[in-house]
Amino acid sequence: MEYRRLGASGLKVPALSFGAGTFGGQGPLFGAWGNTDAQEARRLVDICLDAGITMFDTADVYSSGASEEVLGEAIKGRRDQVIVSTKTSLPMGDGPGDAGSSRSRLITACEDALRRLGTDYIDLFQLHAFDAGTPIEEVLSTLDDLVRAGKVRYLGISNFSGWQAMKSLASAERYGHPRYVAHQVYYSLIGRDYEWELMPLGLDQGLGALVWSPLGWGRLTGKVRRGQPLPTNSRLHHTADYGPPVEDEHLYRVVDALDEIVQETGKSIPQIAINWLLQRPTVSSVIIGARDENQLRQNLGAVGWTLTPEQMAKLDAASGKTAPYPYFPYQRQEGFARLNPPAVAPPPAA
Repeated sequence: MEYRRLGASGLKVPALSFGAGTFGGQGPLFGAWGNTDAQEARRLVDICLDAGITMFDTADVYSSGASEEVLGEAIKGRRDQVIVSTKTSLPMGDGPGDAGSSRSRLITACEDALRRLGTDYIDLFQLHAFDAGTPIEEVLSTLDDLVRAGKVRYLGISNFSGWQAMKSLASAERYGHPRYVAHQVYYSLIGRDYEWELMPLGLDQGLGALVWSPLGWGRLTGKVRRGQPLPTNSRLHHTADYGPPVEDEHLYRVVDALDEIVQETGKSIPQIAINWLLQRPTVSSVIIGARDENQLRQNLGAVGWTLTPEQMAKLDAASGKTAPYPYFPYQRQEGFARLNPPAVAPPPAA
């Protein structure tokens, strides 16, 4: 397993990390992902550690805390071998204080996470969403207190826009608070919006990307294809509306390109899609999920080899789309590019 620094921090994380959203699955969304109990989870953790996957990601909102509880049971007795990442800010109830990033909410959420995980510290504590109703200084000073108390070691964000992340980082620098070092983002071959603003921001500010849903919300499994009905056992029947949208023709064009590379490499479509992500700028770790041991072992096949530049270019071309304003002039017009050379090459327009 390759290990990479998480953004501009000193923390080294594995190129692949494990997403525990399937642990303790409850409700229409998380129940469809999976319902792994503590015994099964311990087996999956065993396989991960044997393969060098040491980081495990969860959130309080995953099955109303059940994911954290199951993960805590699975890592019991080997806490010093793992990196625990969890998130908060999304609603955990209907009360006025059950959501957001206020001082009260963050302190309570951290204490609850520590209890459910059965640990006295969290390696990476992330805000699951931006809270526009709480002053950024209140958020950052509270997180600073949690770090100083030894309850949290590193800080991150998830699903922030560029201005939200940059304003937070600027405030941290101004007041001397710990900076965010990670941004957990949606990024896949069929969802490359991350590249337009958040990737250059990550390069400039030292934010390492932790990629969620690298298979495009389950669409890049190799089972979703042009002219074929959705498989009866696909979770998309129940969860498609919760996840990132994608046009059917765009998906099929990418799958066609993946099929060509399957023939060249002998790898599976999911393995190729994850390997492509591992070669993209700012990506510190790709979060893989698995409902069972077979799925996990299949995903582990995404590392230990590398797509060729020609194969990367083929996937770039198949998955590229015209950028939204104000980015498309930089993609299309020479004058804009001369004034502001891109930090990373933009995807070609479809």
